[in-house]
Amino acid sequence: MQPARTDNTVSTGATSASIARLGARIKGFGPVLGLLSLCIAGTLLNGDFATVDNLMNVLTRTAFIGIIAVGMTFVIISGGIDLSVGSMAALIAGCMIYFMNALAQGAGGNLAPITMLVLGIAMALILGAGFGLMHGLLISKGNIEPFIVTLGTLGIFRAVLTYLADGGALTLDATLSELYSPVYYTSVLGAPIPIWIFLFVAAAGAVILNRTTFGRHVQAIGSNEQVARYAAINVDRVKIATYMLLGVCVGIATVLYVPRLGSATPTTGLLWELEAIAAVVVGGTALKGGEGRIVGTVIGAILLSVISNILNLTSIISVYLNAAVQGVVIIAVAFLQRGRK
Repeated sequence: MQPARTDNTVSTGATSASIARLGARIKGFGPVLGLLSLCIAGTLLNGDFATVDNLMNVLTRTAFIGIIAVGMTFVIISGGIDLSVGSMAALIAGCMIYFMNALAQGAGGNLAPITMLVLGIAMALILGAGFGLMHGLLISKGNIEPFIVTLGTLGIFRAVLTYLADGGALTLDATLSELYSPVYYTSVLGAPIPIWIFLFVAAAGAVILNRTTFGRHVQAIGSNEQVARYAAINVDRVKIATYMLLGVCVGIATVLYVPRLGSATPTTGLLWELEAIAAVVVGGTALKGGEGRIVGTVIGAILLSVISNILNLTSIISVYLNAAVQGVVIIAVAFLQRGRK
């Protein structure tokens, strides 16, 4: 005969559960607390940090990486990775400029400049989706590890851009550049357009991840791919869709980035993959897949931009070590996640 459960046992169990829930909540607010701490430190170190102009600069800088990081969140949650996004953005930018210049120099006939811009933007998005489709097919149907596929295309994309630019720069036609520049420099309700696009993409990503069947399938595959197959989830189709979604996000980021300088060079998008992955993991997404939040990714992207901004304003260490700081952040977060399933 088993002894009856005492009130003390029940109380102890309830207390342990409450402590576990509190710990989970605190852990979830980790990136937010880190961001707030950095903002306070930045303000104390340099008064210019807390100005509106600097805030807009930080958020605009965040927009490009943040948009890519939203797509990267889906890929990492599904158990994948993409190391090529920076090179992909560079090639898309180069192809976009090359295409629009060809239209402006006569190949487009009597097309209006605004039509040329629209065609160039459409081309960027189609290329992004196409590159993502290629990655998805090679990974799912070709049974090649994501690391290998995207490491290979990382070199291919940047080499093709270098070839198109003949080792130099591809520069957008002056008339088109003047027409296109407001996409980056114009503000709406006090905030530059890239910030609004970033917020829209993040909101759409959060809805897709948390409120759709596709989002649930992405998380299920990342948690346990074999069980997902037993549950009749089309794993290959979902994986392909995640890489296509990331490719479209890269295309959107590139569309917003090109009017900033009006050119593409072999160094365009350099180390963007490092920043995007860092934003995702700092935001709380498990590198092993199965768990993640778009809100966390947004906070992670802003946090990394704030770190770079503080380093630039205070000269605590050389600005050339920004990438090293981001690398240390990735390793540190991966170390803290090592026990997560």
